[in-house]
Amino acid sequence: MFVSLRDVSLRGIKRLWLKNGFRYLSTAPGTFESNKKNIVLVDGVRSPFLLSGTSYAKLMPHELARHSLLSLLRKTRLDKAAIDYIVYGSVIQEVKTSNIAREAALAAGFSDKTPAHTVTMACISSNAAITTGMGFIATGTFDTIVAGGVEFMSDVPIRFSRKMRSLMMKASKAKSLGQQLSLLAQFRPNFLAPELPAVAEFSSGETMGHSADRLAAAFNVSRQEQDEYALRSHALAKEAQEKGYFTDLVPFKVSGVDYTISEDNGIRVSTKEQLAKLKAAFVKPHGTITAANASFLTDGASACLITTEEKAKQLGLKPKAYLRNFTFVSQDPVDQLLLGPAYGIPKLLQRSGLTLKDVDAWEVHEAFAGQIVANIKALESDWWCKTYLGLSEKYGSPDINKFNNWGGSLSIGHPFAATGVRLCMHAANRLVREDGKLAVVSACAAGGQGVAMLLERHPEATAN
Repeated sequence: MFVSLRDVSLRGIKRLWLKNGFRYLSTAPGTFESNKKNIVLVDGVRSPFLLSGTSYAKLMPHELARHSLLSLLRKTRLDKAAIDYIVYGSVIQEVKTSNIAREAALAAGFSDKTPAHTVTMACISSNAAITTGMGFIATGTFDTIVAGGVEFMSDVPIRFSRKMRSLMMKASKAKSLGQQLSLLAQFRPNFLAPELPAVAEFSSGETMGHSADRLAAAFNVSRQEQDEYALRSHALAKEAQEKGYFTDLVPFKVSGVDYTISEDNGIRVSTKEQLAKLKAAFVKPHGTITAANASFLTDGASACLITTEEKAKQLGLKPKAYLRNFTFVSQDPVDQLLLGPAYGIPKLLQRSGLTLKDVDAWEVHEAFAGQIVANIKALESDWWCKTYLGLSEKYGSPDINKFNNWGGSLSIGHPFAATGVRLCMHAANRLVREDGKLAVVSACAAGGQGVAMLLERHPEATAN
């Protein structure tokens, strides 16, 4: 079914889209095609998100992922055999389990006939896992997909220097004593200096914290604005936690830990005075990014089930939301590293025939408080929107009263590859609790990339 833009008003198209699930066809400008396969987010789960080095410290990352897989099956009451494919995101990978989707699936007891692969796209890795699953479903390749992500910052791979690695590789092939002694003579003590992974851009060598400080300065985001936003995030997260809104969180009994882990442990409501005492964390002494207004290194895993609306009915499942549209964006990784939402949100809404006012719930990844405020200021800037979005005036920014109302990554935590599912689940559950229809999920990512996704509340959705 095709609808010509010449024959139907934009408002009429919007009504058709909202009613029937229309999707934009980039191959046929000016037309919409009926999406016969309504793709739905059935449900999702996550482990409690914990500061790295705390109660998950002795685990391996695939064990966290295994917990999320099994928790999802229990919550949906699905048999493992019903899952056609598994996609997981992971950023800093454990070398022994490089395809962690496969290893976690096997550890969780899935059939060895169930394919699984791992994707990596920095902080939007589980968003990429979800959209990969959507592609499988849209093409009819598979019907029922588990998508998720896991990050384990308590034990990151630390390597020998390249010179030492090269020497060790040669030594493993040395056959004679003479060859071994020759190699030993090449050794220098500085070869033992370790190479630690850093949250930094390979292309620029700059850490994300330094980029955030420069972005905040570029948009005149004050230290006070950042601290106030961080306080808001923690206060809202604490309120949502106490009200029992985090129904995606599944407690985890970790072997060797004498209690069941049942809450995120990074949520801390402080005061403006306490935050103001903290020193700059990256650009010293005059930077504005501190330990309190930046997201912290976090361990955690998440998983969600996506399928068609028809398949969900066959399986007796009640979906949370329709997955209506998405886009990925990419820009300069030096000066615009963290501006993914400012680029992605206008592009997504334009493709969907919507405006800011049509969105009832916003879930945007909080890498830094300064990054959030800078994105908002970018969308409110005539100059920036004209220069970088090609608009005639400012685009405008999301309604703050609908924005991250249950806190965000600053408070809940940010296991890089697991956050995307958490954002989608909070968006879907908020639509139910706040009686909304449409939600937008967006995030920035390393490499100057970003994502924006559109969800629509399913009529049978609950917030459980």
